[in-house]
Amino acid sequence: MKLRLLSCLLALTLGMVSLQADEPKPTDTKKPDAAPAASKDTSSPANKGAAPAAGKEVAIIKTSAGDMVIEFWTDAAPETIKNFKKLAQQGFYDGTLFHRVIKGFMIQGGDPLTKDASAEDRWGTGGPGYMVKAEFNDHPHVRGVISMARSSDPNSAGSQFFICHGTESFLDHNYTTFGKLIKGDDVLEKIATTPTHPPDRPNTKQVIISIKIVPADSIK
Repeated sequence: MKLRLLSCLLALTLGMVSLQADEPKPTDTKKPDAAPAASKDTSSPANKGAAPAAGKEVAIIKTSAGDMVIEFWTDAAPETIKNFKKLAQQGFYDGTLFHRVIKGFMIQGGDPLTKDASAEDRWGTGGPGYMVKAEFNDHPHVRGVISMARSSDPNSAGSQFFICHGTESFLDHNYTTFGKLIKGDDVLEKIATTPTHPPDRPNTKQVIISIKIVPADSIK
């Protein structure tokens, strides 16, 4: 445990969600830091079950384990969402993997290098070829929340994202949260609890078949 805590402290110093180091690093979830003031809607998507407002758009993440639906927080991270939608509409994410899975922490994907099995030693370092400015906000990292992965530079996010499987308050105000899961919590559970091998690679590939942006009122 001491070694693990030292490793976590080192990860905090270097940047917890590093594209180069294939982060974020988990911390001791038994005693998380106190979360900042809650946003207006912080309930778990598994318990909420409410449909998104009409006129908005949502993302359907179709995976080999089933479908997940993400509702966007357009008031919190508009440029991040614009970039995510653009990449999704270009088919950028199609065929990529959730290459890093840590039960109780998060599932991470969005790296185009994961389409190439021969590049596995570089999985976690890929991106779209540009960076997106951080949009840190008050939405906490709780189960079902989607957030952008980055290096130690706050403004280094690109295409990689992660979906929280647990509550990780130590990431709050350090990574850009931009939406939450409103359908498919069972799929998140399947992926997050799949057996893995070092370095946190799923034994069975967890494929992102496609990410489609659709009107929210088309989701039942």
